[in-house]
Amino acid sequence: MRALYLECGMGASGDMLMAALLELIDDKEAFLEQMNGLGLKGVRVGAAPAVKHGVTGTAVSVAVDGHEEESADVDVGTEQVHGPDETHQEGHRHGHSSLAEIEEVILGLPVSQQVKEDASAVYGLIAEAEAHVHGKPVADIHFHELGGMDAIADIVCVCLLMERLSPDVVSASPIHVGGGHVRTAHGVLPVPAPATARILRGVPVYGGAVKGELCTPTGAALLKHFAKGFGPMPEMTMERIGYGMGSKDFEAANCVRAFYGDSGGTGGDVAELRCNIDDMSGEALGSVCGRLMREGALDAFTTSVGMKKGRPGTMVTCICAADRADEFAAMLLRHTTTFGVRKSVLSRYTLERSVRTVDTPFGRVRVKTGAGYGVRKSKPEHEDVAALAEEHGVPVEEMARRLWAYILESERGA
Repeated sequence: MRALYLECGMGASGDMLMAALLELIDDKEAFLEQMNGLGLKGVRVGAAPAVKHGVTGTAVSVAVDGHEEESADVDVGTEQVHGPDETHQEGHRHGHSSLAEIEEVILGLPVSQQVKEDASAVYGLIAEAEAHVHGKPVADIHFHELGGMDAIADIVCVCLLMERLSPDVVSASPIHVGGGHVRTAHGVLPVPAPATARILRGVPVYGGAVKGELCTPTGAALLKHFAKGFGPMPEMTMERIGYGMGSKDFEAANCVRAFYGDSGGTGGDVAELRCNIDDMSGEALGSVCGRLMREGALDAFTTSVGMKKGRPGTMVTCICAADRADEFAAMLLRHTTTFGVRKSVLSRYTLERSVRTVDTPFGRVRVKTGAGYGVRKSKPEHEDVAALAEEHGVPVEEMARRLWAYILESERGA
């Protein structure tokens, strides 16, 4: 099972998460070229080595029309600026975009449907938090600092990197949020900023001696969306470690660390949760399975069964990490009509999975490969095949055949 663990001892921002994940992939230059070719107006994403306390990592820059916005921590009472705080740049970028306008930009990008859904969901978390803080409907919220192309680039880039890495499970440490105050478009606010605090409900956080905004709304939303658990690092065989550096200096090295590796040779233990239902519609049960998958279930599906008293019914099955069984059982009890959930703990065998992007005459396609136990198999991602089939006006099966023929020929030639 591929595991990703994010260590947030100095908080998190979009650019720091982006830099940490970028260090985990091989083709960094090709990825940056892909980012800069997405068509985000005026955006240029760059990466360069950075050193903090003798540790070398990567610092990412996102410029719009050649300029990078800066943020500043504030000493309340003297109005003295501590900065500029380039550590968490996306917190104060100017723009006045609605959620609908941002989603329109995201939907128009040449990325997979999964990346679009992830990016929209991250912005949705931020929009809900801003709406709550300002006492307005989500539709009336305009992002003063987070609506610019640079902020969209941060979020889309992290979503693309997550897709590239394709971890089976993502977890993170408790988040250090910092302290003091920060200047925003709405004035001087306490740290964590109200929107950040709202997003981080249910997530373990802590403050400390560091005065400054260590966790931004974008960093908080990305962690909330992708991490399905927060706590100590799980048992894993580390293969790669990424250091995403901020540009401000503290007594501790200012970075997010990303650990990527194998959390178990057989895929680890999983819990299988089941319940039988005879009084919910197919639409409602479909929504339940969708919710379970969004919350991090490894699989969720339904099976037609015969129940007591001769009633036809549906068995809902949820497969999840064993240490999250209680959480998913509670979801089944909350979102279905069942009065009980059965649990079995199972071991599983999984192939070592990797994803690479291949340039073909028809367009870019992701290829998923699984290897282990003397087996190796690959296949193009269906979403990419379907999108290219629609673009070229051919049936999906025909496009899959053409793509696979090209990929196999390229591999033989290499």
